[in-house]
This record gives sequence, structure tokens and C-alpha cells, in this order.
Amino acid sequence: MGSMKPVKTNKAEEPELEPLCCCEYIDRNGEKNHVAACLCDCQDLDEGCDRWITCKSVQPETCERIMDTISDRLRIPWLRGAKKVNISIIPPLVLLPVFLRVASWHFLLGGVVLTSLPVLALWYYYLTHRRKEQTLFFLSLGLFSLGYMYYVFLQEVVPKGRVGPTQLALLTCGLFLILLALYRAKKNPGYLRNPASNDRPLSSGQTECLTRKGQEKTKGFPGAESSGSLNNRTLKDEPKGSSRVLVGSPTKVKEDWCAKCQLVRPARAWHCRICGICVRRMDHHCVCCVGESNHQAFILALSIFLLTSAYGITLTLDTICRDRSVFTALFYCPGVYADYSSALSFTCVWYSVIITAGMAYIFLIQLINISYNVTEREVQQALRQKTGRRLLCGLIVDTGQYNRGFLRNWYQFSTLGAHPFHHPAEDIV
Repeated sequence: MGSMKPVKTNKAEEPELEPLCCCEYIDRNGEKNHVAACLCDCQDLDEGCDRWITCKSVQPETCERIMDTISDRLRIPWLRGAKKVNISIIPPLVLLPVFLRVASWHFLLGGVVLTSLPVLALWYYYLTHRRKEQTLFFLSLGLFSLGYMYYVFLQEVVPKGRVGPTQLALLTCGLFLILLALYRAKKNPGYLRNPASNDRPLSSGQTECLTRKGQEKTKGFPGAESSGSLNNRTLKDEPKGSSRVLVGSPTKVKEDWCAKCQLVRPARAWHCRICGICVRRMDHHCVCCVGESNHQAFILALSIFLLTSAYGITLTLDTICRDRSVFTALFYCPGVYADYSSALSFTCVWYSVIITAGMAYIFLIQLINISYNVTEREVQQALRQKTGRRLLCGLIVDTGQYNRGFLRNWYQFSTLGAHPFHHPAEDIV
């Protein structure tokens, strides 16, 4: 019996791409480009500058193309090709130190700058959320604010001799705990995946049958006609009781059907328009998407930040405004602008107070929502539809749907993500 010869498979020869040097990259048009050519061949930028010089209006489409070109060409040299830098992280790194140092020159400048910073941040927040864009601006602003406040504390406050090693160690420990909790909060919030993508492949006959039945049952559902994944989920992943609810209440199923993710959302899940995916028990989206799996870490990060910030503010005011209470020193600290070091520290204190007040308001809203077992998305929906019970001018909104009492609500929150929770069939769809 002769030896078996290995069978050679003919594979299509793929063209080998030349390796990129540290300053080269593949641009958005799929062409090789170089970092040194970042200002070359930019017709949109030239047109925008010409129109600006001649006092003509620039079309919004042109501005968007210019920003896309800038974000594509803003890169740093790296191994195996230049890496793209997100343009939204740059403004906080440049503007925050400049604004705070300018605000330290005079108390009137301080008032103008410290008033305008929250207004600009809220305007940018509204702009990005209206356009449904992902941005690293607020994450960059938060992290750089922490780092810069700590740097000013080390450079301007500690050398004055009023802060001991134990106090500095406590403040440093709080800073690291904030970063650790924020790192945990940035992880998966509970993204929902299309169950059909994880199923084993069906035969062509089964697929055709399921698709035909899915089209009949999901007729009128946006985006449901072509995939049939809703019917697959009903037949394979849900109990029989859920199937009866599916057939009996098409309006409810239509509300829970996500055409973008091609699945039926479980109870309390929402589609995040910024992340572009459905999230279990979604609360809101700020620097990250907050959902079932990271809500506890988000609350922990908020609480540690508030304690650490209040402690740092107290230490700084006790150093630059001696023999005065914290509240009095905030509004009356004579001679603080006579020394630039004290003026910068005082300005950073007021910046920290503004940020801490905003975070304290968010923390208070979160505590109220947890106590009534509602999410921020459910609160916003109840306010739009004028449903639920409103208390304290809308500060407290109780939908009554999931409220099981103060202690049971907090117990349920404390066990979020600890083990998979199986919703009843009537809560699935």
C-alpha cells in the first residue's frame, strides 16, 4: 500500500502589505500617508480658511469634513505605524491650566472664568449628545482635573508645612481608589448581544421556516423582517410562557424590539444611542455607559470622589486661610490674591467646589433613584409621559413598577451583577 501524498491546496495569493514605519499610517481613504504630510492636500481646510478670510459663512458640512480630516491626521509616531489621537482629549489638557492660571490673577477674572467653565462644559455635553457622538472629552477633563489638582496641591500647598505625611498619604490613597473604581466602572456595563449570533448554525430548511414564521409574527416591527432573530429568540431562548406573551401582546413586543441590535430587550434594558448597543438595566451615559454590571462601581467612584475632594479642599483652605472655618474661608480669605501661589491654590479650591457640587447633585439623584428602584432612563420616560408619582418638584419620581420598599430596593442594588437574574416571562417582552 503506497504512501499517501499530502494534498496541496491552492490558495489565492494575497498581496503582502509593506510594513509601516513609525510615522506612516493608513488614512480613512485606505491610502498610505505620512505624519509629516498632515497639512498637505486639504482642500476643505483651504476652502474654509478662504471663506473665513473673506468674511463668508462656512457650511456645516465643510466644518464636519475639516474636523474629520483633522481627527484622521492627528497622530503620534508609534511602532508599526502612527497611532491616532482622539482630538477630544486635547482641549482639557491645554485649556484647563491656562484658564485656572488666568483666573488666579484677580478675583474678578476668577469669577468670570469659573462661571464660564461649567457653561462651556454643559454646552459641549449638549452638543455631543444631540449629535449622538462618542467623546473622550469628559473622561479626559475628569482625569486631568484630578491630576492637575493633585499637582497644584503638591507644588503649592504641601511646601507651606501645614499638611502632614499622614494627611498626604490619605489624600493620595483616595486618589488611587477613585481611579480604581473608575477603571471598574469603565468595564462592560451589561451589553446585550444578539442571541442568534451565538447559536449553532441551522440547516437551510430550518432557517427558511424560522425566517418565514418570524416575518409573519413580527410584521410591522422595524428592521425585523429581514433577520428573523426575534422568532429565533422566542423559539429557542424563551420559555413557553414568554411565547404566549409574544403572540398575545404584539404592541408590547414592538416596544421592546430593538431594530438596531436585532433582539428583544429584557425588562429595564435600553438601547444606548452613544454606545450603539443595548444595555441591561441601563441607567444613563456620562463618561461611560452605566448599567447593571457597573452601577455599583459608579456609585463607589462617586462616593470616594466626594470624600477625597472634600478632604483636599479642607486641607488647602486650612493652609492658605488659617484660623478660619472652611465655609468662611471660601467667601472671605483676605490677602489670598497678594501671593500668586495662594491665589492659584484658592482658584483651584473653587474649581474643585464647583465640580464637587455637581457630583454631589448626581450622587443625591442616584441615591434617591436606588431607594425607589428606578433608573434615570425610567425617570426621564415617566416625566415625558407624565406617569408615576412626583415628589419635591420632580426631584423624586416613583414609577411604582419595581419599588419593593427601601430595604429590598437597596438589597437588590447590592446584588446587581452578582449572579444572573432570570426575569419572569411577563418581564421579558
